[in-house]
Amino acid sequence: MGIRKTGKIALMLLAALLVSIPLSNSSADAEEAGEGTVDLRLMETTDIHVHLANYDYYQDKETNEFGLAMTATLIKKSRSEVNNSMLFDNGDLIQGNPLGDYIAQKGLEEGEVHPVYKAMNLLDYDAANIGNHEFNYGIDYLKEATDDANFPYVNANVYYDDGDDDPTNDQPFFEPYKILPKQVVDSNGNTQTINVGIIGFVPPQIMQWDKTNLEGKVITKDIYKTAQKYIPEMKEQGADIIVAIPHSGLGSVELKEREENATYNLTEVEGIDAIMFGHAHEAFPSETFAGIPGVNLEKGTLNGVPSVEAGFWGNHLGIIDLKLQQNGDSWEVIDSSAEVQAIYDENTGEALVEADQGILDAISEDHQATLDYIRSQVGETTAPIYSYFALVKDDPSVQIVANAQKWYTEQAVKETEYEGLPILSAAAPFKAGGRGGAGYYTYIPEGPIAIKNVADLYVYPNTLKVVKINGEQVREWLEMAAGQFNQIDPNASEEQSLVNNDFPTYNFDVIDGVTYKIDVTEPTRYNRDGELINPEAHRIVNLQYNGEAVQDDQEFLVATNNYRAGGGGNFPNLDGSQIVLSPQAENRQVVIDYIQTNGTIDPSADSNWSFAPIEGNAQLTFQSSPDAQQFIQQDGNIAYLGEGTDGFAKYALDLSEAEETVTLSSIKQDVADYVQSGDINHPLAVKLTNKLKQAEHQLNKGHHHQAVKKMEGFLKHLNKKAMDKFITKEAKEGLNNSVEVLLNDWRNN
Repeated sequence: MGIRKTGKIALMLLAALLVSIPLSNSSADAEEAGEGTVDLRLMETTDIHVHLANYDYYQDKETNEFGLAMTATLIKKSRSEVNNSMLFDNGDLIQGNPLGDYIAQKGLEEGEVHPVYKAMNLLDYDAANIGNHEFNYGIDYLKEATDDANFPYVNANVYYDDGDDDPTNDQPFFEPYKILPKQVVDSNGNTQTINVGIIGFVPPQIMQWDKTNLEGKVITKDIYKTAQKYIPEMKEQGADIIVAIPHSGLGSVELKEREENATYNLTEVEGIDAIMFGHAHEAFPSETFAGIPGVNLEKGTLNGVPSVEAGFWGNHLGIIDLKLQQNGDSWEVIDSSAEVQAIYDENTGEALVEADQGILDAISEDHQATLDYIRSQVGETTAPIYSYFALVKDDPSVQIVANAQKWYTEQAVKETEYEGLPILSAAAPFKAGGRGGAGYYTYIPEGPIAIKNVADLYVYPNTLKVVKINGEQVREWLEMAAGQFNQIDPNASEEQSLVNNDFPTYNFDVIDGVTYKIDVTEPTRYNRDGELINPEAHRIVNLQYNGEAVQDDQEFLVATNNYRAGGGGNFPNLDGSQIVLSPQAENRQVVIDYIQTNGTIDPSADSNWSFAPIEGNAQLTFQSSPDAQQFIQQDGNIAYLGEGTDGFAKYALDLSEAEETVTLSSIKQDVADYVQSGDINHPLAVKLTNKLKQAEHQLNKGHHHQAVKKMEGFLKHLNKKAMDKFITKEAKEGLNNSVEVLLNDWRNN
């Protein structure tokens, strides 16, 4: 548009007017000045975890709560509302459900397209970032899977391991960033080209979490420092705006080295215009983030930077709307908004969109093959298996995993230098509500067990690892796990929430093979980063092995998984150097083999851990599924209180008059004490001890019914009239009471 010369005074007035117009104040100012602005919509999916169809493979039924097929409908609707848009994915795509496991187990032939890309290639993604779970099946598989994506991948903080300890010559393993020339239509109807820079990051901790797959091949670097390196370079290379796509949660407002969740730190890197983050399975903006310094939920900004996190499994679409104005040769953001759009109503459970049929058709063969796979039977269970109360009592879903790991390790150590060492087994409740929602629990009814049920018990493709540690390290391991609970004030009269919802349930390890209590009136000994914050605090009390106190220098083998053994979760004394056996067996396959070998299993928990009793009238509450109510009668100190939040139900846990938990180990200790004191003599002492050993053997094999039979045999020996002269009346009465309590617990569970 030209300016007509009308004289010196007119030109001076016009120049003054132009100087007085603030170009970056608002889009209205730009329009009044006659300059076109550009509205650019950025859309994000993240943490899909192979949830392509709106189908819950664990429950073997359709669902309204997740699935890229439903997100696709939102994508198309959102795209149709604007002239200019771009779509990005933030990783954790190829792992996370039975479909992903099935494809990985059968392998991908050269040229075969992974189902996630059959779906995503229909949606015109512009670029994607690598997530931490992309490495779970190894680098070769990752490369074979992603090579069929019709959009580029970026990641800036993974480098080849050249082994020379010289960081100045390190080469990126992936393309660190892309600058995408985006043709757009401005508000005046003119076509413009904006160079959109895209950069991605992954948590540096992948080197711990997938050490077996990555060690010696790649290294990782700090997210914040990597951004500081590349953002100026991207500007020099012509990026008009820069969108960071970190597979990283919000994290701390403080700057920390090699932070897993570093998004907040990235907002402080000059030159980043928008952030689309992930990894934490949360939705931003939302009330979850209220009160954090620098967070503007109304605008959807972090320290002024437009930001979004699109939940997980396709349950939300993240949207950032940028208004751009050209300033000389560059573009700048003059306004923005951000939001997440849900695929279903969390209050009613009703779907807000329909699944996209094109996506469902594209993956139909893979979906059907997965259904055939997960429906194959591996054994039977004599009782329901559920995780509703896994955070407040010893739990059958965790017990089976622990039993299977111990069973496999017993075979693996034969004829090795470690044969004969005590074997413990660490397992955690993977599906126990939390950020997965009120439906994220394991429930397997009595009867046949199929592969889908095993996948429900063990949702990650971990591999079995065996570590060698001492008694002190076992105790510290449990202290870290006890961070699952808030500190309870025994003198408070108001309700107190027992479970710390910020602590991931997959880090609540239960170590089977020892017995112990957790004193939640004590403060936590460690924080989530594994830092010792309360050196005088000890939540783990009465830690015993075979009825005797665990000694600090006592040696143990602990069966666990590659994530924990390699340092995942920041547990003290676990960094990979303690691994002594790596059987190259998936934990999930170990569970399958265990069930198939036994045929029929009894899933009852052995109650090896419990809470220490709390004196006073502390009112403890926790949330679980509404479906948990049917099992309350079997868990006598739990009561249903009513509706909770976000679809959960609210329960009370009574520890005020908690009795000592009777376990097989505690009865063994009682017998040993009675023998030592002379209250039980031979031959009865031998008969009782043998029955206890036989019961323990059956229990370890998962033959719960047989263990019950052995303890019934214990009572027959105990109560034979001919044996009365070998036992005192007090010892006989005490053992009768204890064994009846134990049998009642076993029969009811």
